[in-house]
Amino acid sequence: MKSRRDFLHKVSAAAAALPFVPSLALADQKEGKEESYQGPVLRVAICGLGSYGTRVADAMQACTRAKLVGAISGTPSKLKEWQSKYGIPEKNCYNYENFDNIRNNPDIDAVYVITPNALHKPQAIRVAKAGKHVISEKPMALNAAEGQEMVDACKKANVKLLVGYRMHLEPKTLEIIRLRKAGEFGKTPFFQGLCGFKIGDPTQWRLDKKLAGGGSLMDIGIYAVNGSRYMLGEEPTWVTAQEVKTDPVKFKEGVDETITFQLGFPSGAVASCLSTYSMNNLDRFFLNGDKGFAEMWPSTGYGPIKAHTNKGEIEYPHVTHQTVQMDEMSDIILKGKKVEVPLDGEEGVKDLKIMDAIVEATKTGKKIPIKL
Repeated sequence: MKSRRDFLHKVSAAAAALPFVPSLALADQKEGKEESYQGPVLRVAICGLGSYGTRVADAMQACTRAKLVGAISGTPSKLKEWQSKYGIPEKNCYNYENFDNIRNNPDIDAVYVITPNALHKPQAIRVAKAGKHVISEKPMALNAAEGQEMVDACKKANVKLLVGYRMHLEPKTLEIIRLRKAGEFGKTPFFQGLCGFKIGDPTQWRLDKKLAGGGSLMDIGIYAVNGSRYMLGEEPTWVTAQEVKTDPVKFKEGVDETITFQLGFPSGAVASCLSTYSMNNLDRFFLNGDKGFAEMWPSTGYGPIKAHTNKGEIEYPHVTHQTVQMDEMSDIILKGKKVEVPLDGEEGVKDLKIMDAIVEATKTGKKIPIKL
């Protein structure tokens, strides 16, 4: 199956990954300090044991502040496999019918929902009602209304809701944000985000509107939507968008193949973005300023991310994104840590509002106002 997961894996495989070390903790690990961590550990169950769930599970083996302790799947053989591979106790394994029983399991603190998009909302709300913290893969839901339901349910249950925005914690991304905030690029009136790949298997869930909620925009275009916001440091106030479909058999009604969209910001900055399932060699961010620029290519793959500015390359050791994500999420949930770019449910709803507006713009041909 050709999917976003395959694409992101391919663009990241250009160099061997170092074991995870937070960029500021490299020396500590060499001295054995990371191994001696004695603080609180977030005990996580993964819901959805597909390719990305497996990637997260593998990455968590290097975590110091988060631990994989449970699994939820509709496939009994996968549960058995995970019990053996990751040392998960049978009592911490559930199916989609009985996982509400995690409310009675004190050994699980949080559930990471990594299932098709349409399942995020109902499963996240069930997790919240069971009294466990929720991590949802992105997009958080099919639309902003569903996302807000998730936020409200988690607040009512007094549990945290985070979204799998791993790029919010990626060192080169954060360095560009730091440089922009420090004025290194001057005024930044333009951002470009290109996200896409040629999708394969026409029967996969990502091309099923009921499960995916759309097509390329929901799956890969969300990176450009989200990236435009943190790269420019502003929230958009309007959008225009155009849809192109060359294969209506593969990309049925409601499943977009290619969308170009333009976002306007209060400062006058404009983001020009593309989301597609029909072109490779994309995954590029470009931020232009009157004093300099920053470019990332690849910009959102699993790594190594490559980034440079008008002053040269940005160099950081490659980190396994999902490892640092889960350790940082542990600190957010258990210690109340504040991060540079939020990755909470409210952040997820903002992206969904923008994507709702993009879809409306493609249908009407009008400039659609955005209020976040």
